[in-house]
Parts: sequence; C-alpha cells; structure tokens
Amino acid sequence: MRAVWIATFVMLANAASAADLPGSRDFDSLPRYPQSRIVAFKEQQVLERTYPLDSIRRISGRLRMSDQISASGQLTAVTYLLPEVHTGIEAFERARSRLLEDGAELLFWCEGRECGSSSLWANEIFQRSALYGPDARQAYLLARLPGDSDQLMALYGVTRGNGRPYLHVEQFNPDTALGIILPNPATLLRQLKDTGELWLPRLPQEPTAEWGALLANVLRLDSTTRVVLEGKGAAGWHEALTQERIKARRLEAEVSDEEGLRIKLLH
Repeated sequence: MRAVWIATFVMLANAASAADLPGSRDFDSLPRYPQSRIVAFKEQQVLERTYPLDSIRRISGRLRMSDQISASGQLTAVTYLLPEVHTGIEAFERARSRLLEDGAELLFWCEGRECGSSSLWANEIFQRSALYGPDARQAYLLARLPGDSDQLMALYGVTRGNGRPYLHVEQFNPDTALGIILPNPATLLRQLKDTGELWLPRLPQEPTAEWGALLANVLRLDSTTRVVLEGKGAAGWHEALTQERIKARRLEAEVSDEEGLRIKLLH
C-alpha cells in the first residue's frame, strides 16, 4: 500500500511540474512545440520595446546595434521549456517555418555567434536570465505578421549549457503605425537560399528607390545568385535592379496578376 501511495505521489508531482504557468496561454497564430510547457508569461502595455535588426554587442558599457525598431505598445511574451531530447533551434526552425507559411515577412534572422552575445539577448533584450546559453546554440528572428497591421513577432531559441532548451516568443502590437521597415539584406538572402523564394506582398507595383537599393544589396551579397521576379510589377522591378547595376543575365521577369513581388531562386 505504501508503494502505491509513493507511486501516486510521484505521478502527481510529475504532472504538476509539467503544467503550464497559471494564467498563461499560447499564441493563436503559432502552435506549441510538442510536449513543451510555458514557464514564463507576460502580457502588458510597454512604453518602449526595442527589437534589434542586427547582431548586438556591448561597447563601453552600452548595448549597441546598427539598426532596430523601438515603439510603445501591447506586449505578450511566452517562454517555453522544451523536452531535453530536442534543442531550442529545432523549435525555432519549426516556428519560423510556420510564420513563413502563413505569410509573415522576415525582418531579421541570425543564428549562432553571428547574433552576438547570448547573455545580452537573455538579460538585456528579453529580460529572461534562463535564456542565457552558449552563443553557438542560439537563434533569433523578428517578423512582421501578415495583413494590414504592424504586428511583430520575435522568436529566440537557445539550448543552455546544462542542456535545457527554450523557445521564447513575443508578439508586439505597436500603438502607432511603424511605417516602412526595410529588412536586413543578409536575412533576405538567407531566406531565399533556405526556402527558394522571397514573398514581399507589401511591395508596390511601381518600384521605389529604397527597395530597389535593398534588393540590389541582397543580390550583391552573392554574385552567383540568379532569380526570377514574379508579380504585376515584375518588369518594372527588373528594370530597377538593372539600373542598380545588377547584371541582366542574373534576372528574369514574369508578369502575373499577383500583388507585391515574388522572387524565386534559379538553379
């Protein structure tokens, strides 16, 4: 009988330890990673939230980054503890793929040491010391959610030195419109090579100087890349890129009825 009571106690203890933090919830737009649980949750209005659009570092005691988004608004932050047989980057990749499938636009994406110090991401950006791990075992992205809103979603996956994997997710609804946000060129190239295409639904049919220069910079990062441009404004964007001194042999254009611009990798 005593053994039965001990077994029951252990089962109840395990169930309690596997439960989510009371009052927490998942995001409607992002399914939970299997067998993970919520260990931290925050939902509040913030006067200023800053999201890096580049790697971060500390110089002369101050946090530095070359580009960022800062705004006031409504913040929801969820930290998931994952099963130890998986890694933080596995959960990160799954969440990233889901965001792209749903039409989110990546603004910045880094992995490993290229992100900068994990200590800074954990303690300065996300204020979650549990997210601190080896720099080589981290990944971060910031995405603009689909639709007409300016909602942002940030992902940070990490596996700590003790083997505990975490995925931290934040959704931010700014109080005022963010306006034009130009993605990081290296991020667009990484996405193009990873998925084979870029979908930029907000791009106008008539090319703009800002986006023309940005897309040209993406293609300059790898001079071997050849792409096909698809959409209503494909011909105009083809001309804009050639004016930015991207060789015409690297570009093809296929005019379609689709809004925005779709860029596909040619092999």
